[in-house]
Amino acid sequence: MIKMIMHGCNGAMGQVITSMAAEEKNITIVAGIDPHDTKANPYPVFPSLKECEVAADVIVDFASVKAVDALLDYSMEKKIPVVVCTTGLSDDQIRKLEETSNHVAVLRSANMSLGVNLLMKLVKDAAQVLAVAGFDIEIVEKHHNKKIDAPSGTALALADSINEAMDQEYHYVYDRSQVRNARDKKEIGIQAVRGGTIVGEHDVIFAGKDEVVTFNHTAYSKAIFAQGAISAAKFLAGKKPGLYTMQDVIES
Repeated sequence: MIKMIMHGCNGAMGQVITSMAAEEKNITIVAGIDPHDTKANPYPVFPSLKECEVAADVIVDFASVKAVDALLDYSMEKKIPVVVCTTGLSDDQIRKLEETSNHVAVLRSANMSLGVNLLMKLVKDAAQVLAVAGFDIEIVEKHHNKKIDAPSGTALALADSINEAMDQEYHYVYDRSQVRNARDKKEIGIQAVRGGTIVGEHDVIFAGKDEVVTFNHTAYSKAIFAQGAISAAKFLAGKKPGLYTMQDVIES
């Protein structure tokens, strides 16, 4: 049985994962971390990781950016693999995450959905045909009105997938309101919409002369991210130090 710590257990995603993990046969949550113990969880909850001495095989993180540094320190100190699902990390945090992966297994993904990770592969392949043919590239992402970071980590990951396929030729543009120029052929426009209870929607638009190709992914519930996180935890437990992605989970 894989023993898991749920970092951010009382958040929306933490609660969905808690519910789904209870139905799993070979993984169990042995402790939760959350400064606000307002939920009736079937495991002990600690206000911070430094107060948690419960043995575990893996940590799943759906907390906040502010808690990531302490999470990585704890993971490295205790040699517990960690699945980092929190988005909006700073450049310094990403570097720290990469350094941590030299000592313990770390899996980072901007989106835990199987469909989104397949989409990243599809747009990468599409760019090698359509971008070369002169198609403009735009990404529009939509999320609920409680989401703080913008653009979403998934939108940036989609842009990065395209840019990787195109030898990093493109730059990203997030706001055109202050500029009165025609778009650059080597730009990827990324726009964010925030409203209502939209779980998550991403459109990758390839717009050419007289034709448009659009790739779309729509999430209808948080369950798809929770299932992906649980699958990632199962994959990562017992792994050697290294930086892993959801592509590794899919291909395993």
